[in-house]
Amino acid sequence: MKILFSTFAIAALFAMNVAAEDAKFANITTADLKKAIAEKKVTLIDVNGTDSWKEGHIPGAIDFETHQAKLAKMLPADKNALVVAYCWNEGCPAYRTAARAAKELGFKNVKHYAAGIEGWSKTEKTEKPSGN
Repeated sequence: MKILFSTFAIAALFAMNVAAEDAKFANITTADLKKAIAEKKVTLIDVNGTDSWKEGHIPGAIDFETHQAKLAKMLPADKNALVVAYCWNEGCPAYRTAARAAKELGFKNVKHYAAGIEGWSKTEKTEKPSGN
């Protein structure tokens, strides 16, 4: 019985930690993201992997898989600048890796685009690297 209780306690703590982690990154709507892109006031980080990024990403997005080691050099100097991380869709938690990385680099305005590339591509154009 003690083992079962301990297992549930650990699972509950993990769930609370995940929920708390998500709370650190507010969501940004498609409309607000489009506006920030148009005004050149956002740095986007795509965590879907290089192959997916090559197939199409939100315009201007950084391929996190390729550039993770040099992310600090690719993000703006202004630590208050808007940084948005996204992955595949609303059910995908992978964005957290990039969002945490930006936060650890001192960025204060890190958000999550929950719709991801799947949601974006339903209504907006994606960008491919030249040569693809």
